[in-house]
Amino acid sequence: RVTLTKPTFCHYCTDFIWGLAGYQCEVCNFMSHEKCVKHVKIPCSCIAPSLVRVPVAHCFGPPGHYKRKFCTVCRKSLESPAFRCEVCELHVHTDCILFACSDCRQCHQDGHQDHDTYHHHWREGNLSSSARCEVCKKTCGSSEVLSGMRCEWCGILAHAACYIIVTPECTFGRLRNMILPPSCVQLFSRNFSKLHCFRISENLQTESDEDDDVDGSTQGSAKDVQISTDSSKQTLKIFDGNDAVKRNQFRLISVPRIAKNEEVVEAALRAYYIIDDQQEYELQTFTQQALLSDDVINRNDAAEDSNLGSVFRESVPEAWIIRAKPKDEEVIRIYPAWLKVGMAYVSLRVNKDSTTQTVIKEVLPLLGRQTECLQNFKLVEVLMGSKQVQRMVLDDQELILNRLKDIRKTSIRQMNQTRFYIVENNKSIVRVNLFVGGLPPQLSPEEYTNILKDELAIKTNVVSVSHVYQAQGAVVLEISCFSEAERIYMLVKDTTVNDKPLNAVVIPEVTASKIPQNCCPLLVFVNPKSGGLKGRDLLYSFRKLLNPHQVFELTNGGPLPGFHTFSKVPSFRVLVCGGDGTVGWVLGALEEIRHKLVCSEPSVAILPLGTGNDLGRVLRWGAGYSGEDPYSILVSVDEADDVLMDRWTILLDAEEPAEGAENGVAEPEPPKIVQMNNYCGLGIDAELSLDFHHAREEEPGKFNSRFHNKGVYVKVGLQKISHTRNLHKDIKLQVDQHEVELPSIEGLIFINIPSWGSGADLWGSESDNRFEKPRIDDGLLEVVGVTGVVHMGQVQGGFRSGIRIAQGSYFRVTLLKPIPVQVDGEPWIQAPGQIIISAAGPKVHMLKKSKQKQKKTGS
Repeated sequence: RVTLTKPTFCHYCTDFIWGLAGYQCEVCNFMSHEKCVKHVKIPCSCIAPSLVRVPVAHCFGPPGHYKRKFCTVCRKSLESPAFRCEVCELHVHTDCILFACSDCRQCHQDGHQDHDTYHHHWREGNLSSSARCEVCKKTCGSSEVLSGMRCEWCGILAHAACYIIVTPECTFGRLRNMILPPSCVQLFSRNFSKLHCFRISENLQTESDEDDDVDGSTQGSAKDVQISTDSSKQTLKIFDGNDAVKRNQFRLISVPRIAKNEEVVEAALRAYYIIDDQQEYELQTFTQQALLSDDVINRNDAAEDSNLGSVFRESVPEAWIIRAKPKDEEVIRIYPAWLKVGMAYVSLRVNKDSTTQTVIKEVLPLLGRQTECLQNFKLVEVLMGSKQVQRMVLDDQELILNRLKDIRKTSIRQMNQTRFYIVENNKSIVRVNLFVGGLPPQLSPEEYTNILKDELAIKTNVVSVSHVYQAQGAVVLEISCFSEAERIYMLVKDTTVNDKPLNAVVIPEVTASKIPQNCCPLLVFVNPKSGGLKGRDLLYSFRKLLNPHQVFELTNGGPLPGFHTFSKVPSFRVLVCGGDGTVGWVLGALEEIRHKLVCSEPSVAILPLGTGNDLGRVLRWGAGYSGEDPYSILVSVDEADDVLMDRWTILLDAEEPAEGAENGVAEPEPPKIVQMNNYCGLGIDAELSLDFHHAREEEPGKFNSRFHNKGVYVKVGLQKISHTRNLHKDIKLQVDQHEVELPSIEGLIFINIPSWGSGADLWGSESDNRFEKPRIDDGLLEVVGVTGVVHMGQVQGGFRSGIRIAQGSYFRVTLLKPIPVQVDGEPWIQAPGQIIISAAGPKVHMLKKSKQKQKKTGS
């Protein structure tokens, strides 16, 4: 019971605590009304590790500022920079990170089959104030305290009092048809960090990883020191073992100057989230000199109190270490790993003669496996750290009590996060799949193997090339040894072949046969460079709402790793988050790899993040993303209509006359082929695009808002108002084998979709007997002319349309001099020669946002 000195809310019912008294947990700061105490079911941070079913490490990004969020460990608000798990909604202070337990979502099977039915993965708190409880329908969120529960898979929300009556099986909620079920995904991830497994970029990550330990302890201390300004108290520096001494990682506790030894030990244990009996521990002291020399002075006798008082009159507080007293016997828990038995763990008494072998011998009968041979089992020690789950197989003759003593000596916090599993000795096959891109294209598998042998010294007895993508210069390696996989992954980052850096992506295996019948998983591609910084937030949101294994960042190896991962999935859809250029990139990659996919024609939806976003407009996805709720975007994708769209191939063949080289024009280039989805412009349109492109390359930092980008376009256009109109003299046009007379124009544009230059209708809506009404799937392109910048401005403003010239399915343009050309916003200067535009292979399936939002409700 504590006396309240400031407004306080109950963590259980979220109501204000009236009066002066409340009840507070001494370990995790849980506050409660007197009337609520008897109902509290929320586990304290000190016992949370023991409740974890399958330990899964968290995936912490770089530290950031998170407003109105609370730390899951100490329940206080996150005022200073804090960590957030990129896969689940865990938020934690830098100095609390060591005490967070490894209870992240299990998004894949890690080398063994665990279970196919999924239970809710509850995470407490940090809900929005408008959150409503699934059970009692009242609000369950709070911006004042950490309270309320949310399932990390299906998203249902509930009060702490209500969530225990929700059925335990999780159905994945409204998005179930789009989520890649974790039981279908296999990834052998032992030596890889979670960031590698989920392909999360590590920018800023390295600095934060090295500093967070030391900074964590000092930040924590500063926070706690402010509590004890009162002169009747003293502040002690507490280490929890040799590991903490080496790293200079301590916790500060504040105790009365006349505190008894037991009280100090108890406060020290509480600081490390340990609720064992304080009789089993003692404090040992050492001076600053001893701390530096790494020599711990053991003092078991001598009156503690008198010594404590004197030390704290000096300027430097003395440091202390908590030590566990030696025991002759102990009770340990043995978890039956992935054996199908109906119990969570068995308790076993061990003494100083107990070895790993005797423990296995005693545990098997308790699990009903007494007839089996001891050699078929091993005892595995698992350290459930928040950042990494470490497994170690214990030697048959290892003395268990000595092992426990060693762990406690290293760190009593680690002892609290360590458990023992009995595991069957089945020879599980290790298979790590590594996608390696950036290699020279069009080589044979043998040539790729030789390059990898030369550059990465791969060991062919454990590494084989399982897939080759010759056109893209990429291979997939199958590696049967963890350390070799890790070595290759780290080495690829620093390797270049033909001056081109290689890239490596760890990719999971998807077992298509396990995907439920009506499930059509969504493959998400995000270009974080499009649309300011919104791409980063979307990556986080989609990883949280779906399985992170179905979300790919395009700056990390492009679209190919994603398509390869989904190559055996019988039916899937694609969501591309980026500008029109990004959509073209993904559609181009899909075209190249289509023949290797079981689902060769997946439908593609767009979340527009670019400047123009013309294709996004036509398919009703909007003019650009402006922060809509990612959940409702996924629901819209699920309800979208399937439409077909033409794609076009443009062959650019420069036929440079010999004397042209003397005029300062480059040598003829080999024919180039590009794909087009939206439009292709020659002349003034491409010239503006080229000037904008150059301006962006000079100062890329300034081009992070659509408004600024459009302003630059206008400025570039104004500089070209006085241009002469004679493009028609420099080019010749042939449509479907017929010559077409060109009017006096400055720009010629071929359009596939009824939106050009950020939403303008260049063709116009009035009916015309000469031409058919344009559609995106009619196999025809419309050809339109513009007379200059002023005309283009009038089209943009909706006052005029372009000059309709032709409509057809095969075009030949002859350039008589170098002319600017742009395809879907990518501009360049094209040398004289031929340009041939014809329909590309099959039409692509796109998703068009449905007009009538169906009334489908979900959590």
